[in-house]
Amino acid sequence: MIRTDVIERLPVRHAVPELLSALDERGTAVLSAPPGTGKTTLVPLVLAGLTGIGPRRRVLVAEPRRMAVRAAARRMAWLLGQEVGDAVGFSVRGERRTGPGTLVEVVTTGVLLQRLQRDPELAGVDVVLLDECHERHLDADTAIAFLVDVRATLRPELQLIAASATSDADAWSHLLTVLDGTGPAPVVRSTGQGHGAAFYYAPPPAGIRPAHGTWVDPQLLRHVAATVRLALEAHDGDVLCFLPGTGEIARTAGMLDGVDAEVLQLHGRAPAAVQDAVLRGGDGRRRVVLATSVAESSLTVPGVRIVVDSGLAREPRVDHARGLGSLATVSVSDAGATQRLGRAGREAFGTVYRCWAPADDTRRPRFPSPEIKIADLTAFALRAACWGDPTAQGLALLDAPPAGAMAAARSVLTAIGAADEAGRATDRGVRMARLGVHPRLARALLDGAAEVGARRAAEVVALLSEEPPREYGDDLTAAWRTARRGGDGYAARWRQEVRRLTSALSGPTGGAATEGGGPGLDSGAPGAAGGGPGSSAGRSDSGTSRPGSNANGPGSHANGPGSDDAVAGLVTALAFPERVARARGEGAHLMVSGTRAELSQGSGLRSAGWLAVAVADRPVRAASARVRLAAVVDEDIARLAAGPLRTEGEEVHWEDGDVVARQVERLGAVELAIRPLKEPDPALVRRALLDGLEEEGVGLLRWSREAEGLRERLTFVHRTLGEPWPDVSDAALLARAGEWLEPELSRARRRADLGRLDAGQALARLLPWASGEAARLDELAPERIEVPSGSRIRVEYGGAQPVLAVKLQEMFGLEGTPKVAGVPVLIHLLSPAGRPAAVTADLANFWREGYRAVRAELRGRYPKHPWPEDPSKAEPTRHTNARLKR
Repeated sequence: MIRTDVIERLPVRHAVPELLSALDERGTAVLSAPPGTGKTTLVPLVLAGLTGIGPRRRVLVAEPRRMAVRAAARRMAWLLGQEVGDAVGFSVRGERRTGPGTLVEVVTTGVLLQRLQRDPELAGVDVVLLDECHERHLDADTAIAFLVDVRATLRPELQLIAASATSDADAWSHLLTVLDGTGPAPVVRSTGQGHGAAFYYAPPPAGIRPAHGTWVDPQLLRHVAATVRLALEAHDGDVLCFLPGTGEIARTAGMLDGVDAEVLQLHGRAPAAVQDAVLRGGDGRRRVVLATSVAESSLTVPGVRIVVDSGLAREPRVDHARGLGSLATVSVSDAGATQRLGRAGREAFGTVYRCWAPADDTRRPRFPSPEIKIADLTAFALRAACWGDPTAQGLALLDAPPAGAMAAARSVLTAIGAADEAGRATDRGVRMARLGVHPRLARALLDGAAEVGARRAAEVVALLSEEPPREYGDDLTAAWRTARRGGDGYAARWRQEVRRLTSALSGPTGGAATEGGGPGLDSGAPGAAGGGPGSSAGRSDSGTSRPGSNANGPGSHANGPGSDDAVAGLVTALAFPERVARARGEGAHLMVSGTRAELSQGSGLRSAGWLAVAVADRPVRAASARVRLAAVVDEDIARLAAGPLRTEGEEVHWEDGDVVARQVERLGAVELAIRPLKEPDPALVRRALLDGLEEEGVGLLRWSREAEGLRERLTFVHRTLGEPWPDVSDAALLARAGEWLEPELSRARRRADLGRLDAGQALARLLPWASGEAARLDELAPERIEVPSGSRIRVEYGGAQPVLAVKLQEMFGLEGTPKVAGVPVLIHLLSPAGRPAAVTADLANFWREGYRAVRAELRGRYPKHPWPEDPSKAEPTRHTNARLKR
């Protein structure tokens, strides 16, 4: 019995006639409807003709999350008074509940993509509704791009609706028709806000530190918990509290201990039974549901009248250089906050507490970051390649994929054999795409099955495709055993995924059966194979496994023939060859990619010589990655899995202050074997010596007093006259080291040889010999100047001005100041004992003005030396009065 009374209360019903008219005229439309208006549940029923309006049609509804898929299907079936699997069914990865009379099938966008790649025409489907487009998940963006292409080239009669709860409808309107050129698609707007909600700001106390990485200030969580308690006291109904992740949910649940309500945790990893129990409603006792963003849209949590919003969300981040992914805690967008607010008014007027100050609203992004801009694009690149557009430039996308991320993705696809050098999908790549897992895991499944058997490879890949709960530990093999014997929700999902993957491997097309058992709207794929993974422990699939018989397989390793350690390590290493890591001290490892990785203090893997790292992240400002999940491997498995990254060759470089020459075998950045080179390539040695000079400077050379003097003279001439006189600063000399240090540099082999190299002799090569100017060096910057006494005194060029240090009596009779290259020298006039008496750059003025004071001070101290009244007319001398008289 159709629940007409409920349907009549859904605000979106008023927009249905306009939507049907738009579809009849244009075949496509954008439906913009606020949260709680019924767009997810009523519109598909109307489109399928299940409410008595219009003809019967087959409708596919795509949701971004499995939880939303189940909830939407359950709600629509309830509205019809039926069970799920009758007129309304659903399909998620590994599970399908449909029947021969199913007209509305709710699927995840991932399942929709799988179907599109197997059957682009979507035979048997009349209408596709893509819900929650505003969330900008990568799978949803990709599905829309493919469907727009299908409508433009294969099936113009296929009707397409993009449904959004926020105000970005115009962008989707243009996108839906960008390839057929028919102009913007109609935008149908539904009015009403469900039952509505009032919201209040509940800013946290001062001093809360900003979130970074996955760290959230505990003070903020305590404030959120306090706000939940306040809401329970002030209002009736259940509370839905939004937090960024499962860790924050668990900690906040602990802070709510003793509250007079049942505290439930709702997130993507929660068992399906727990999710269903939350979405079915309570038994009369009040509830507090702590949820991640999975509860933002397409869900009605029965009994909820209050929403407490922490204001935080999680987004993926990818370090393409290191091949590591991570999560970042960010402020929820305006669109996300609106969605969260809408959860409070689904069944009655509600109340929302926002745990931030009103001023913070101005700093929030309008929409969440498009996943195509921030996520790993390897799977997207493979789908685009299989679709026939490796660059994705011809796809209808709101945001183009970043060039760097696409280049990194194509590099991975080429390395695993999924794409050729031009980016086109290979037959192997097409098979990988149909397996329904990330291309890296598809590679591990295909190649691992050949080594250890299909069943065991599927068991490990199933662990890798959804990270086990933290309580399983960081040892992948131990987690595998726990999943085999476990009775929790994760173990149940793992068994289901193992069956799916095993079936996909054994399918006639190597991956057609990827959604679970039972026929759907689009195909008659065979059901999933039976049998639980626990029955395969300690054995391999007959006929397909080769441990013990393959010299390169895990059967030949120290872990034992076909041992769990060997199997887990090999399959993980096949998926992530650049994350194979060798020990570099207790608890520290170096990945093949060159990234250091560290294990937690209590990890049982800290003493492992080699690891295959399955899950790792690199915290903000951290030098090393943190290992979350890894398997022990040995060097043979490392060589087998990361073989394409193996190199061997001569390495000559400057290290620890000298030339190091060795023959090195490597797996990427990891050194496997080293032996010294007796006769290294001279060119490589020369390069290493130049690197040493660059690192430590020209002080490595032998600088005699003459060499230093020559350099100072050249510095002066270059500063004074410029070209063609060379710049002999450290930077300039290092830049031209290969020029002025030859041929001595080519004969050098080590640091000591540089120390014997005469820098002055080499420096002379930089003089402008070709122009003939070099011969004028002694004229322009003489080493010594002859003074009136006949002495030849050295000129010091190390300062800003040339300096001549000479005894005062030797300068008698000279009125003009000596010059070099037109620059007056700075004369340091010395006492008879060689001590400074005066400094002048104007000798004539000194004789007139400064000499009298010097004469008065020194005459009595040095009576044996001449101190004439007029030094400018006196005879210069190096001697005392007594010698002058003789």
